[in-house]
Amino acid sequence: MAEKMSYGESVQELEAILSRLRGVDVDIDSLAVDVKRATELIAYCRQRLAGVEDEVGRILQNEE
Repeated sequence: MAEKMSYGESVQELEAILSRLRGVDVDIDSLAVDVKRATELIAYCRQRLAGVEDEVGRILQNEE
């Protein structure tokens, strides 16, 4: 699950998936699995980014 991974680990896995998908010998049998996993990781990364953005915003408001 992406939720148990750090943001950096998620990005690394996404990069590995992208590398496989860009390869000359794309494995058709695992294509759907890779695309599904990539969408899960992207959703998780977006969620983490939004959470950090909110937290930073709150911190900056408290500093004013």
